[in-house]
Amino acid sequence: MTNTWLPPEQYMETIARATSYACLYFTDTRGRPVQLKAAYHTETWQWPGGNMEAGETPWECAVRECLEETGLRFEGEKKLLAVQFISRHGHDWPANHVGFIFDGGTLTDEEIAGIALDPEEHTELRVRTVEEWRQIMAPANFARLAAVDEARRTGSVAYLER
Repeated sequence: MTNTWLPPEQYMETIARATSYACLYFTDTRGRPVQLKAAYHTETWQWPGGNMEAGETPWECAVRECLEETGLRFEGEKKLLAVQFISRHGHDWPANHVGFIFDGGTLTDEEIAGIALDPEEHTELRVRTVEEWRQIMAPANFARLAAVDEARRTGSVAYLER
């Protein structure tokens, strides 16, 4: 750290960079997580969401991505369930990744049946208990699911690092 003032473009070269994403976590009326299978990485299960666009807030991103990926127009409250920091140190990607996971609430069976997946984004929708998800998810991804589900049940906010 220096005591010398730097122009913004020079200062930006000295600090960590990050991309960011936002998503909505939904369950069905029995409390089972609703997840979507990624088209680009077939073993990945995730929630409606994606990378934030320039000038967009995390909340705006989560709502926009949900509509684009599922056809659901979410109008619920802004309730943060978790923040995730993914370190890219040592990888071939030049920035860290920070995520904001919001509570999408409960979907009825009719709402779930009405979801129209964007086939370029997701190939399948499943509703399973947390324990059933443990059997089919990669451990790191399941840890995120379990922490987010617990945050929702306890009314807390989870902080996750990977």
